[in-house]
Amino acid sequence: MSTRGRLNRPAPITGTVLAVQANYYRVQLHGEQVYPVQQLLCTRRSRLKKQGQHVMVGDQVVVEEPDWQGQRGAIASILPRQSEIFRPPVANVNQILLMFALAEPKLDPHQLTRFLVTAENTHLPIILCFNKRDLTSYTTQRAWRDRIKRWGYDPVLVSLQTGVGLKTLERRLKQRITVISGLSGVGKSSLIHHFIPEQEVRVGCVSQRWGQGRHTTRHVELFEVGEEAFLADTPGFNQPSVDTILPPQLGHCFPEIRQQLQQSQCQFKDCLHVNEPNCVIRGDWERYPDYLSLLSEVTEAHTKRQMQSASEARTKRKSGKRGKPQDEPKLETKRYRRPSRRQLQQSLQNIDIESLEHLSP
Repeated sequence: MSTRGRLNRPAPITGTVLAVQANYYRVQLHGEQVYPVQQLLCTRRSRLKKQGQHVMVGDQVVVEEPDWQGQRGAIASILPRQSEIFRPPVANVNQILLMFALAEPKLDPHQLTRFLVTAENTHLPIILCFNKRDLTSYTTQRAWRDRIKRWGYDPVLVSLQTGVGLKTLERRLKQRITVISGLSGVGKSSLIHHFIPEQEVRVGCVSQRWGQGRHTTRHVELFEVGEEAFLADTPGFNQPSVDTILPPQLGHCFPEIRQQLQQSQCQFKDCLHVNEPNCVIRGDWERYPDYLSLLSEVTEAHTKRQMQSASEARTKRKSGKRGKPQDEPKLETKRYRRPSRRQLQQSLQNIDIESLEHLSP
């Protein structure tokens, strides 16, 4: 192809995946070129499916064959990801916003620790935000701020009702893809509605009977809240899973442990900080009982995974009567296995070669 042909080739159309529903992807177009529409409803090329490439919310993609009138297109390729998390599934995330309420629902430090540990396991920066400061006294706010700082975090206290603290939070969201996580009813959807008043976001309330919020977000979705700033609203959940964390990794999810290890290292690299000799971690900090409780949980989950893997290594899945699958023990020694035809042919060839060499002068 000539140089002139390459120069006249139009620039590829790129965009950010805002939402994934069934087999359709809503893509926000970006770039210096002005398009007839800002968003396209796209499908995925079949070759991406054959290659095992899954499109995630937050992906930067290349769109082909745009139908501007019908506002449709097709995702041709996925640009390299800078990061990705799977709970919830979002790509190119820059930071995590953990949002809790100082009241309604009541702030539980053990539940907050569980969320923080799950967020720390992603190795992404964390913004800890407390909403509904207008429902508490200054003394309560100060007590929680000092307490969280001892944990190793600098919280942002806001009120979506009065607007206090929102400017500080907005500055920390600029030019970032931020995932919001937290309990239902703490104000995640209300925060998006604050930044985008015209956006229809379902806002729930706190159940008076259970003291918890009702789930209003049903799927992961990105919302553009400023220049190159996106918020990913995620379904609220009450107990984030820590099953994927290995026991030696749990300590690195606590800033208190990381800070002590910077001053002095333990004798063993895989130290669990319980009763090991020459362990520098002492139990004189507030969240040490939470650490021990989570350590017991992740150790039990890790043991179950190992037992399951060992069981799968000893057995194989086979169709039984009436098509019902059943487990059958694998033969562990080769002497009980029937040799294949290829092995028999190779053995005969080796015998012929050895006999010819023996007869040769």
